Amino acid sequence: MNSAEKLQKLRQIMDAQGLGGFIVPRTDEYQGEYVAAYAERLAWLTGFTGSAGMAIILTDKAVVMSDGRYTIQLNHQVDGTLYERENSQDVKPHEWLAQHASEDSVIGYDPKLHTPSQIEDYIKAGINLQPVKANLIDEIWKDQPVPPKGKVSLFNEKYAGVSAADKIQTIQQQLQEEKAEAAIITLSDSIAWLLNIRGSDIPHIPVALSKVIIPAKEKAQWFIDPDKMTNEVKFALEGNVAFYPEEQLPQVLQKIKGKVWLDTKRSSVWFKNQLGNVLEKDDPCILPRACKNSSEQQAMKQAHIRDAVALIKFLKWFEEEAPKEVLTELSVEKKLEGFRCEAPQYKEASFSTIAGYGANGAIVHYRATEATSQAIKMDNLLLLDSGAQYEDGTTDITRTICVGTPTTEMRENNTLVLKGHIALANAKFKKGTIGKELDQLARKALQAKGLDYAHGTGHGVGCYLSVHEEAANISPRGDKTLEPGMILSNEPGYYKEGAYGIRIENLILTKENDTGELYFETITLVPLDKNLIEPEMLDKSEKNWLNNYHQKVFETVSPLLDQDHADWLKVATSSI
Repeated sequence: MNSAEKLQKLRQIMDAQGLGGFIVPRTDEYQGEYVAAYAERLAWLTGFTGSAGMAIILTDKAVVMSDGRYTIQLNHQVDGTLYERENSQDVKPHEWLAQHASEDSVIGYDPKLHTPSQIEDYIKAGINLQPVKANLIDEIWKDQPVPPKGKVSLFNEKYAGVSAADKIQTIQQQLQEEKAEAAIITLSDSIAWLLNIRGSDIPHIPVALSKVIIPAKEKAQWFIDPDKMTNEVKFALEGNVAFYPEEQLPQVLQKIKGKVWLDTKRSSVWFKNQLGNVLEKDDPCILPRACKNSSEQQAMKQAHIRDAVALIKFLKWFEEEAPKEVLTELSVEKKLEGFRCEAPQYKEASFSTIAGYGANGAIVHYRATEATSQAIKMDNLLLLDSGAQYEDGTTDITRTICVGTPTTEMRENNTLVLKGHIALANAKFKKGTIGKELDQLARKALQAKGLDYAHGTGHGVGCYLSVHEEAANISPRGDKTLEPGMILSNEPGYYKEGAYGIRIENLILTKENDTGELYFETITLVPLDKNLIEPEMLDKSEKNWLNNYHQKVFETVSPLLDQDHADWLKVATSSI
């Protein structure tokens, strides 16, 4: 079926069930950022492949919505004759429905794919909602993939730093303090962190789709497809964990009579509907997994040194090959993956690589395909945002690389982005500082020239886990405090639609000095393209930061390189 036929089929089944509309979110019943192939319902229906968004289908109109990161992508991927396209930061889904749905329309939704707070927004807006027993997309998606059955493995405790037993016990102590009977953990990366396990159910994120109930005093209860389990994992956890097939979850939930700790912002409304007395609190794993212990910090640093070796090999190769004008975005992506694969600890990419040349670099979350892959020509920019999952850590790095001779405008705008990057990297701040207070540091130089970017400046990163981790972020909406041990990205950018994109991204570790002040240590160790820097736009402290950073890169990574690559790195990291 093409997009129009899919839409027609969906409306037919809506009509058969007496529905005037249906909501299709880009999420699954586990509420994670990435979803398995069977749960890519939004992409299947509309063609939109972004990591955030939804479609709302009415009998006479439809809309696909996402945030400012995906404005260009929405226009490229979604058929404007079938769907309206909206920025969800400007128009909320419940606002769109209140405006376009008739007063007597019944709007269907899958209760396993929406959080309680999302449903409350619709109800407050006067939307007449009705849960469906089976997802309507699943009814018409005839070749829908089956749910994954990837095997579960153990995450080495020398990297984790704390045993699963101790993590469970800590949460049980919190439950007893709250006089709660149990906590329900629905986020797959929280479960992976809690149990010191990793899985292979989701592309790029080493998790196993499952659910966990932690009683206040008994063994944790892990609801997971038995086909995913291994004897090694069972043996390691059976003293602290009881294993159940996921189908038994409803029956077990019905037996819980006391107060239940549930993160209603990150779990589906289905859970809240199954329970009586709910204690609405954040997932108890989120903050401790964000605040990396010393073992996790060391593991992440080693992963970044290893990743730097791969990136430096790539940058030298690219510098030599790009002027031949034989490369494409896809061949660049494949070559970088090859360099990372040389490390035996490499598992997979931590997200789909963004290799955007020229105008494609201005699409914030661009993904090259056979249809869109551009040839790399002279005198423009390649924006290369990539990351790796190693057995001990997760990386995420963006470098903007000049191909040929950049324009003065490119150099100046790149230097403005660099000034913002340095301002955040150099920040010193008191405890209690929230993300949006730091976000302004990264935007100041750009905004002084009337420029800005439509994405956050920094997100949390897990330790061989999710490349986008919760707890705190650095963005205009960042209302959580930054804590020692948090690893975040530092990635200001600038995007000139139809021309080029610029982003500079390193990962930074939040640390505390002797006086109790917080600061960042940059743990990404890859040189920046000096051909894109206007030195006279940098003040003395900014030049010092850049030269000190490059010196650290050379001193740390050059001993791991052969002579040719070490010589190249020496030039790439020389002082300005």
